[in-house]
Amino acid sequence: MKWKRTYKCGELRKEHIDQEVILAGWVAYRRDHGGLIFIDLRDRSGITQIRIDPSSHAYEDAKRLRAEFVVAFKGTVQPRPQGMVNPRLATGEIEVSATAIEVLNSALTPPFPVNSENGASEDLRLKYRYLDLRRPKMQKILQTRHCMYQIVRNYFSEKGFLEIETPFLMKSTPEGARDYLVPSRVWKGRFFALPQSPQTYKQLLMIAGFDRYFQIVRCFRDEDLRADRQPEFTQIDVEMSFINEEDIYTTVEELMAKLMQAILQLDIETPIQRIPYDVAMNRYGSDKPDLRFGLEIENITDFVKSCDFKVFSDTARSGGFIGGFAVPEGGKYSRKQIDDLTAWLADLGAKGLVAIKIKDGDWEGSLVKYFSDELRKMINSKLAAKSGDILFLIADTKERALAILGELRLKMAEMENYIQPNVYKLAWIVDFPLFEYSEEEGRYVARHHPFTSPKAEDVAKTLTDPANVKARAYDLILNGNEIAGGSIRIHDRDVQAGMFQALGIRDEEAKEKFGFLLEALEYGAPPHGGIAFGFDRLVMLLTGCNSIRDVIAFPKTASAMSLMDGSPGYVRPEQLDELGLSLKIKN
Repeated sequence: MKWKRTYKCGELRKEHIDQEVILAGWVAYRRDHGGLIFIDLRDRSGITQIRIDPSSHAYEDAKRLRAEFVVAFKGTVQPRPQGMVNPRLATGEIEVSATAIEVLNSALTPPFPVNSENGASEDLRLKYRYLDLRRPKMQKILQTRHCMYQIVRNYFSEKGFLEIETPFLMKSTPEGARDYLVPSRVWKGRFFALPQSPQTYKQLLMIAGFDRYFQIVRCFRDEDLRADRQPEFTQIDVEMSFINEEDIYTTVEELMAKLMQAILQLDIETPIQRIPYDVAMNRYGSDKPDLRFGLEIENITDFVKSCDFKVFSDTARSGGFIGGFAVPEGGKYSRKQIDDLTAWLADLGAKGLVAIKIKDGDWEGSLVKYFSDELRKMINSKLAAKSGDILFLIADTKERALAILGELRLKMAEMENYIQPNVYKLAWIVDFPLFEYSEEEGRYVARHHPFTSPKAEDVAKTLTDPANVKARAYDLILNGNEIAGGSIRIHDRDVQAGMFQALGIRDEEAKEKFGFLLEALEYGAPPHGGIAFGFDRLVMLLTGCNSIRDVIAFPKTASAMSLMDGSPGYVRPEQLDELGLSLKIKN
């Protein structure tokens, strides 16, 4: 390049008129007006219109420019003619009258237009990700991500946290998702694992006396993917010593206030509301409820124990659950719509859906005869149902009924357009169970991870009554998504050993997997706790995207592949020989 650019394409304004400038970038659009040629020149800062007159030395070269050619222009900043100002562009009041051009590189015709929301398939966009990332929308998203990084780093640094890196090559301690394994060339037959989280390392940093740690860290999980999961992802990892839950809440809420104000120009109310886990499940059928709309679940089990409708009375008497909610003006639903909802719920495991329309203050349909007048009024009152509404009721085990109602609640919000744009609802979910029973494994497993502390009053019950032990754990949710989760950790070796025992982890196994941590706990571990943000998911929500793939520069597909570079790929036999490995591939 024979010239050095003097400005970026989005920087020029009226105050630069009559200055000679040099711009460089990509050709976004070329327009030939039968004598005058106009080029929209683009870089990540924006677009400037370049005007090339027939008398300009740049004219002949400009005639052969095409989309995505890389060019530099020398010229003079001029005001746009009257009536030609473009208010949609920050540079819309000026243009550059070109006197010279340097074509820095040509370009093939892109497989999709770079300058528009063109509807190209996601696979095509991922195959040509370097072109997809030129799109102004994608550039804005990644610039926003960068801004969020800086806010996070500055905030924690100002609060006295140290940013400390933890290893990417660590010991495999499989708990939950599968590890990505890395074979060792030096120690043949032995493997490192890529970290699912720096959990044990950040606890060791607290034991080491660093008091306040944070890290924006890459994590890896070999699990089935979906819109908000990737095999490699980014966490904001935080740990603090000599604190309790209130310190975590305050620290996180201050950070969220800064992020929401900087990115969305939105002030949030603090303290953020706290919802006990049991309340969230009973009211919303989810431990990450979307609070942007109502449709709260009501329990009518006690009401219907003696009714004549056997589906309800038999379920209630056998210890099951009957509940649901009223959909305002849902009486408009056709029989087909209700049948479609019933079939959809059946795919989720529902045994059926009871739908009752309300007309003239009372129920419609054949179910009326099974319920007394008084009982129908009681149910209507409990569900705040009125004429024109529809009642949706589920009878099943409590766990399954609430889960199904939670999904139905979200479905109805989508169908009824209850969720307004630019509405953000935050909440803490607290008082989680410490354990959950795994039917597949036939034992209790840790709901979060095995280093989460039980509440002090429940420590004695970890072995005798695990189902009723509450954890000192907390999740931060935003619009029905978990964006951060953490806990106060176990800092006492005996309590940690008891936790492993409750989980069915034998002493030998605990020593093999976590011996270094158990040993460290014997050398003066302070009370400590922390939290980790799913950074990609947070960026996704604050930028209005539907998938974390849109906020990661080079993501993988849902099948954990990179269409751009073809990874994962095959390796040469000699590479395997160096590692002392051979392949046995099962179909």
